[in-house]
Amino acid sequence: MNVLLISAILGVVMMFSSFLVKNTATVRTMGITGTIALLVLNVLEMYGTRLFNINTAGFLSFDRYTLLFISIAVFALLVYFLLTAKDMEKLSKVNYAEYFALLFFVLCGIVLVSSFDSLLILFLGIEIVSIPLYVLTGSDKRNLKSNEAALKYFLMGCFSTGLMLMGITLIYGAQGTFSVDLFNFTKNIDSPLAIAGMLLLLFSMAFKASVAPLHFWTPDVYDGAPTVFTSFMATIVKAAVFFSFFRLFNDSFGVLASQWQFWMAILAAVTLFIGNITAVFQHSVKRMLAYSSIAQAGFMLLAVFAMNGIAQEGLLLYAAAYSLATIGIFSVLTKIDDYTFDGFNGLAKQQPLVAAAITIFILSLAGIPLTAGFLAKFYMIQAVIATKGHLWLAIFSLVMAAVSVYYYFRVIQAMYFKQGNANIQASNAFKYTLLAVAVIVILLGIFPNLITNWLYF
Repeated sequence: MNVLLISAILGVVMMFSSFLVKNTATVRTMGITGTIALLVLNVLEMYGTRLFNINTAGFLSFDRYTLLFISIAVFALLVYFLLTAKDMEKLSKVNYAEYFALLFFVLCGIVLVSSFDSLLILFLGIEIVSIPLYVLTGSDKRNLKSNEAALKYFLMGCFSTGLMLMGITLIYGAQGTFSVDLFNFTKNIDSPLAIAGMLLLLFSMAFKASVAPLHFWTPDVYDGAPTVFTSFMATIVKAAVFFSFFRLFNDSFGVLASQWQFWMAILAAVTLFIGNITAVFQHSVKRMLAYSSIAQAGFMLLAVFAMNGIAQEGLLLYAAAYSLATIGIFSVLTKIDDYTFDGFNGLAKQQPLVAAAITIFILSLAGIPLTAGFLAKFYMIQAVIATKGHLWLAIFSLVMAAVSVYYYFRVIQAMYFKQGNANIQASNAFKYTLLAVAVIVILLGIFPNLITNWLYF
């Protein structure tokens, strides 16, 4: 509750700052300081300190698991600001503060979708997340690709919203309530309304999470959106959608697992296959990361499929590992004009610290041991094995993880083994911040209890 209300206030403050504060450095400091305050307040709430005592029973539920995920999301937002806040100036100095306002409003939506106890709150959260993202996607008004991406994202988003609303309506018709705590399903579901409603919710959430075959909007939108905002969309927002996906099917439809679990396994396998195979053939690093985000969505979908304690812990670790690594890579992409693999040729000689950090991020995304990405994938596969009877899905996931090594390592090959003049204009503060994030990725790969222990202590 602390983060929900304070982030909304920060969004309003930053909105007024757009014409009251002209110094971009001051605006940036306000945004970063506000994010640090949000992180502190959320940690305090985990230990029982609430600034606001509002009765949200039946609408919102802030248990320790939810608060821990919100902490991860706020920390990832802080890293995002530290690495890329200056690059937002390149789009528009006039609208600089408004970008921060929109991002804080998105954070409000992330809190709602993470803590919903009512399907209405889930819908409101999804919309509060989506609408500012439509604006941010088209914020580079002089770029036709940005305009096209915003229009495509808006139209497809409206379509998925319609599916969600219809699904919520049918569930209400079957159960007579929007509250997930009051749903009364049986294992042998015989209500056509409930079945149709569950399927429509599945399709709409799969669209928002870019799960195949409803992923088709993702590469074009991620490629066309300004790079500085693509990293936010592909990480923090995606992790929040999967967290709500997990909560929806665990809390609402868990008793019906036998009805949908096999089909969830098929969706995960198809997503892993399409994401990894199409990423192999990309020539742009940005577009490769867009397709790899689909593959990463396939791994996160394994948590929704398994719905056990291992998946619960693994989803938190995956959200942290994937968000930090991807934000780090995109922060470097924003400083490079050439997004092709050749644009990274010889970067290790020009910027050894930056290249070292990118290498760690790439190793984490590929799932190489001693990185957070390895343990995140390990948790997901272990969760699948624990469900029993689906060993084929675990083996297939391992094969797809091996395939991802090929296209991820092309970046490392370009930086260290090819001649070129790749260079970026990076300050020492940026380099050391990037390196610090890389160290965190390694620490999480060695000590995952740095995150999981917060659930219990």
